[in-house]
Amino acid sequence: MSGPRIAVLGAGANGASIGADLTVAGHDVVLVEQWPSHVERMRAEGLRIITPESELRVRPEVIHLCQVAELTRPFDVVLMLMKAYDSRWAAELIRPHLAADGVMAGVQNGMTAEVVASVVGAERAVGTVIECSATMDEPGIVHRHTGVDRSWYAVDAAPGKADRVAALLAHSGTVARFDDIASAKWMKLVSNSTLLVTSAVLGLPMLDALHTPGYRELMVAAGNEALAVGRAEGHAVLPIFGLTAEEIADPERVVEIMTDKLFAGFVVPGATTTVLQDWRKGRHSEVDDLNGHVVERSRVHGIPTPVNAAVTELAHRIERGELVPEPAHLAEMARALA
Repeated sequence: MSGPRIAVLGAGANGASIGADLTVAGHDVVLVEQWPSHVERMRAEGLRIITPESELRVRPEVIHLCQVAELTRPFDVVLMLMKAYDSRWAAELIRPHLAADGVMAGVQNGMTAEVVASVVGAERAVGTVIECSATMDEPGIVHRHTGVDRSWYAVDAAPGKADRVAALLAHSGTVARFDDIASAKWMKLVSNSTLLVTSAVLGLPMLDALHTPGYRELMVAAGNEALAVGRAEGHAVLPIFGLTAEEIADPERVVEIMTDKLFAGFVVPGATTTVLQDWRKGRHSEVDDLNGHVVERSRVHGIPTPVNAAVTELAHRIERGELVPEPAHLAEMARALA
């Protein structure tokens, strides 16, 4: 094959979806995955990406994490779709196999761009934002709720290295370019703070949570806290998810407008967040990279974040096995609004 050699590091629901799109587009792409059963199913039967409109079947090249040490050809582009808390070790794992002029992009939730840059060097790191919805409950089969036409990515606007990442992600969704990618990533963190952990704590699909009395108020409050911390960190309020400059002009309403845009364009009935999916599989979640990160940075600036603190504490208790996700927890989170 001609063109860049690409690794998709982390072939879960979103990574597999992107990897499938790149495979169909004819790119030289290797999926690097840590779930053995998933790797073996893809090798034996191929990968199925099921969307509301269609089904895609591909046979991608895929390797186990343990086989990274056997690689002999370097990658020109690495798209990392590991959990945010796995970013550092995963970047270190693949770093020896990144070409000298190659680039690595953390296509992830959380503020992971600095972690990637610290491992491979700022000159080889590209900041990105991802907004799409998919689940994978069994190996080799992904239910992608937002197809290519409804998936959205943001990529650093810097020409050169970032152009390669933007061109690849364009096979899997709409790509926007931002001069200030760090602020764009914080805006995504604001959005994640409203929804991912809060709905998971309730044990509900996202739309079901939205229609629970009192939940929307909680979401907006958590997002407004995150927005305030971001502004104290020096991040600008930017129009992600296709928002317009007019829609973000009023800081008092930007979280509400962004939330409405998210639900209108990216959330489908029955879809659960990655956090709830992780808990149902017995795994810990990215809460410390989401609401927990907001709380951590709020202490630096002396900004109160009681809602995010309550959400984070409940998530920790669920992960310790002291609680189970259920709608009754809404009352406890709502007490932080007082």
